[in-house]
Amino acid sequence: MSEFGSDNSAPKPTLSIRQAIGLDTPAGTDWARAHGYQYALVRSRTNVRAAAHTLAFLLCIGALWGNVSPLLLTAWGIALLFAVLMAVSEDKGAATADITHYGVEDMRRHAVASGAKGVVWAIALMVFAHAGQGDKLELVWSIAAVLVLASAISRFSAPLSSIVFSFAIGVGGLVAALATSNGTMAVVVLTTVFFAVFGLIENARVAVDARIGQAAIQEKSEVVSMLLREFEENQADWLWQIDTRRRLQAVSPRFAFALGKTASQLEGMSFFELIAGTNWGNAGNGEGVREFADKLKRKEPFSDLLVSVSLENGLRWWELSGTPIIDENGTFQGWRGVGSDVTEKRESSEKIAYLARYDTLTSLPNRLMINEALGDALKYAEHWRTRCAFLMVDLDRFKAVNDSLGHLVGDQMLAQVASRLKGMIHEGEICGRLGGDEFGIVIRDASDKRRIDTLARAVIKRLSEPYEIENQILYVGASVGSAIGPRDGHTVEELLRNADLALYRAKDAGGGEHCDYEPLLHANAEEKRRLENSLRSALEKNELLLHYQPVVDAKTEEVVGFEALVRWNSSEHGSVSPAKFIPLAEDTRLIVPIGTWVLQQACNEAAASWPENVKINVNVSPEQLLEPEFATTVVRALSQSGLDPKRLEIEVTESIFLRDASIARKALEQCMALGCSVALDDFGTGYSSLGYLRKLKFSTIKVDRIFVQGAAQHSPESLAIIRAVVAMADSLGMTTTAEGVENDDEAEMIRQLGCTKIQGFHFGRPMPAADARLIFGRPHGGPERKKA
Repeated sequence: MSEFGSDNSAPKPTLSIRQAIGLDTPAGTDWARAHGYQYALVRSRTNVRAAAHTLAFLLCIGALWGNVSPLLLTAWGIALLFAVLMAVSEDKGAATADITHYGVEDMRRHAVASGAKGVVWAIALMVFAHAGQGDKLELVWSIAAVLVLASAISRFSAPLSSIVFSFAIGVGGLVAALATSNGTMAVVVLTTVFFAVFGLIENARVAVDARIGQAAIQEKSEVVSMLLREFEENQADWLWQIDTRRRLQAVSPRFAFALGKTASQLEGMSFFELIAGTNWGNAGNGEGVREFADKLKRKEPFSDLLVSVSLENGLRWWELSGTPIIDENGTFQGWRGVGSDVTEKRESSEKIAYLARYDTLTSLPNRLMINEALGDALKYAEHWRTRCAFLMVDLDRFKAVNDSLGHLVGDQMLAQVASRLKGMIHEGEICGRLGGDEFGIVIRDASDKRRIDTLARAVIKRLSEPYEIENQILYVGASVGSAIGPRDGHTVEELLRNADLALYRAKDAGGGEHCDYEPLLHANAEEKRRLENSLRSALEKNELLLHYQPVVDAKTEEVVGFEALVRWNSSEHGSVSPAKFIPLAEDTRLIVPIGTWVLQQACNEAAASWPENVKINVNVSPEQLLEPEFATTVVRALSQSGLDPKRLEIEVTESIFLRDASIARKALEQCMALGCSVALDDFGTGYSSLGYLRKLKFSTIKVDRIFVQGAAQHSPESLAIIRAVVAMADSLGMTTTAEGVENDDEAEMIRQLGCTKIQGFHFGRPMPAADARLIFGRPHGGPERKKA
């Protein structure tokens, strides 16, 4: 079906006058395009029409000169000039009408310009009649009539514009003839205009109808050409035919090209020798070739049969379809079919299938394939009443390597980890990468439970050995969690979850460990989940409160500050230990809103109730420091409480430097710019580096309680560490605070070692705000010591 009209088999309806001249464009057609061809021709005769009007005007001037006022003739000439120029402009605008959408509005605008010329001529006829030039009127009309007839018979005119032009001149001529009582001229005018318009409409019908038909034929020709071209360019099929002895007949050029030979060379050759080589009858041939031979033997039609073909340029994959040839007598004559080379398609499918099931970095099976292998192992174990196992392996300290040395080094390390794991896997086991630095091992038959522990410890040992990457020796460790199926889970999801719980326990134990799943782990996980749900609403329910532990001057034992410590009295769980809910808050990032609340409450208490020389120490987690608005939070807490920034000391641990050290340092520097001080807590227990002290100007270094207790037991190492920290702090202009002091002997020892401040149960346990306020009412402002 053409867009220009209906099917050629149906009789074509006669075009209406409006359709012929372009005023009507029925829905579902593109007649504007058909009219556009005609309007595009107008541009080529623009100058001729302008010259014709000029010549006609000059002839009229010659006939009327001396009888009509020169002023009137001049005005007529100027009006005609403007009308002709407007028509020329519209003609130029129609130059591309054959390739652009030239619609009804465009045609009407062009007709208005042509009508303007007709109106100028009509006005001239009426003015001349009014001026008493009746004897010259017929001459002027004759000249105008020539313009009308020229427009009517020219193939370079637009029908609507010519009709408007002819009608305008006709009206002017008729009025002029009637005004001069010239009946003969009136009849001539009417006759001329009628036949001109009639001719224009008929010519337009023929021309538009022809152009519509021509466009339809051209469109169909283009469609056919496009389909043929697409077939020639993209069709990869070829025909094949064999006789009853399975020898090629009527070899097509395309089939010969597929085999890399000429048609004459292939004629009469064995089809099987060509596609499978000289040893095609051996059992080693592919399943597709054997199925192909079986189909031919049974004389069964087939389609889309995939066979591997051994050609001179390598192995190719063909897709064959065929049907037996039966003559009119029912005699079997051979086979005829179609084939195509689908090697690229198959290779692409295989690549996609590989990417869907294998990890591109390590070439190990990915999570999808591990899940499938674990599912198969569970089915095997349940069917044969045995056991399978899943080991989840996670690298220790890998994030530090990845963050400090970059992802390229991290990727190379993961590739080496994968290589080591592959070398440890026995038959019936499969290892893969679950994602990140997490790997999984499936043991199909784990009836020997010792294999699980042996493999887990071997993995930990092997993965903990040094890695040489880009001339650097790097170390990471590994932790393993394992679950046994179906004992620890009847589904893949249950085994994965329980192995993950065991891995979490191994991580909590410090890493480098293997832990089996125990039902208690699930109970702990469920308790953790319930705690998390309750913690999310703890602030709204006002279940959090602050306790304060005094910090005293080592020499005078006067209170110089308090450390704010958050406590949680849950309506559902009762009093929850900070050792439980603080790590949970950090894992879930609830520590951010909780930390903001602690900071605000501590500042409010210190500003409202304590002497101006007493500081408040607030612990800040790495998660809080990574918040872009942390400094703003500190400013808000200080401004709302009215606390002097010098009285606020922010305590951080060395772990802040293991995340995004630059962001943490910038946040702390902003706080120090406000006047706050910063203390480094737990120094020496984690990832100690003197570089931290160089990067940031800490005000205080806190000596961890394990060193204080070690020194109290006369440990040379602990004593040496405390002396070194004190000496270093003194040289850098920092103070030192010893934590965990529990008796007079320890306090005296700390004074002897040179620590500036002391904190511990000996000078006061963490206490509610009301008890902290009472301290300042005691003599010397010192806290009541713990009784022995």
